[in-house]
Amino acid sequence: MATYKKKGFKAKDKNEQNQIDDSKFETAEVFHTLEETATKSEKWIEKNSKPLFYALIGIVVLFLAFLGYNKYIVEPNEIEASNELAFPRKHFDEAATAGSGIDSLLTLGLEGADGKYGFLDIADSYSGTDAGNLANYYAGVSYLQLKQYDKAIEFLSKFNSDDEMLGPVSLGAIGDAFSDINQQEDALSYYEKAASKKDNEFTTPLFLYKAGHTAMALKDYSKAESLFTQIKEKYSKSDQGVGIDKFINAAKYAQ
Repeated sequence: MATYKKKGFKAKDKNEQNQIDDSKFETAEVFHTLEETATKSEKWIEKNSKPLFYALIGIVVLFLAFLGYNKYIVEPNEIEASNELAFPRKHFDEAATAGSGIDSLLTLGLEGADGKYGFLDIADSYSGTDAGNLANYYAGVSYLQLKQYDKAIEFLSKFNSDDEMLGPVSLGAIGDAFSDINQQEDALSYYEKAASKKDNEFTTPLFLYKAGHTAMALKDYSKAESLFTQIKEKYSKSDQGVGIDKFINAAKYAQ
């Protein structure tokens, strides 16, 4: 503990005088060390001033290059890709309401025509853009409707989105593709992923419902009961929630 010493304080004995002298010596040592360190730092900076300057210039150049790349390459590329997406989207949307000729419309959307890119071209040529990513989704769904399930899985697996709807729907579509080729374990896995991707009143109960029926087909009745019960407890007002009790009971009594 530090001792307060009045002005004009004089050590009472030699030991106390030695303590005072030691304290002064230690303080002097600290200042000497700090001064020595500062001198070494100055010398190091002086010696390496050019490399430091060049490193700073390099950082500035890289930063400016990054800004330029985004402004003059990435942004125009995004706009171009987005514009290219209009043609195949038109045919995709027409296929959704067409009474006939759906396959030809979907194929036009996939492959393009009259010098216009289709989803496949956009996904390949603009792979680093949002439009290129979205083209994978449309290509996957198109192949799913064309019953080309392997290709549907391939392109939907390339698509990545945290969108409230597209994220879950793309995973659920992979589940549908696996279900259609009778790979029910994989279908169940993707339906569960789709259900948990985003919690909302539309996609979550829809894919819990699909997962529940897939679990029933796999005779995993305990899981099916659990999945159907989640719909009852959390999404009872959804379309899937209507009459869900009969599916819960079916799973329960099948065990």
